[in-house]
Amino acid sequence: MRRSVLKRLQPVLPALGFVATFAGAVYAQALESLSIATQGSQKQSFRVEVARNDADRAQGLMYRRSMPADQGMLFDFGRVEPVSMWMQNTYLSLDMLFIRPDGTIARIAPNTEPLSTRTIPSGEPVLAVLELNAGTASKLGIKPGDRVEHPIFKR
Repeated sequence: MRRSVLKRLQPVLPALGFVATFAGAVYAQALESLSIATQGSQKQSFRVEVARNDADRAQGLMYRRSMPADQGMLFDFGRVEPVSMWMQNTYLSLDMLFIRPDGTIARIAPNTEPLSTRTIPSGEPVLAVLELNAGTASKLGIKPGDRVEHPIFKR
């Protein structure tokens, strides 16, 4: 049975390879610059995907198996409100940085549990959440009160 399915897919496989390559190129073009000014006067730079609509926020980083150390995902909620995140279908352990509208980090949920449906609350109203690879905040000395610099935040 499997051999039959593979035989039928054989003419389509090169096209699927093209689509995968093209999707990777689109992904790379969608990255935006973001930096975090730590209290130690260090500035950490990242390239992030920005989830600005419900569909992108719902998808998040689900199903991804890896992410470069200098990349992440910024969830822009478009309004200030308490939010909760979860890790359903997310294979990567992440650090979640909950960010106020002025760009200051309100709370960090470090080393989240992959594939968990447990909710992770912001703890206060926030405008955005930044997801980075687990351990990044600790490794780089990022703490609550540090400032995230990206065009969605107002000083």
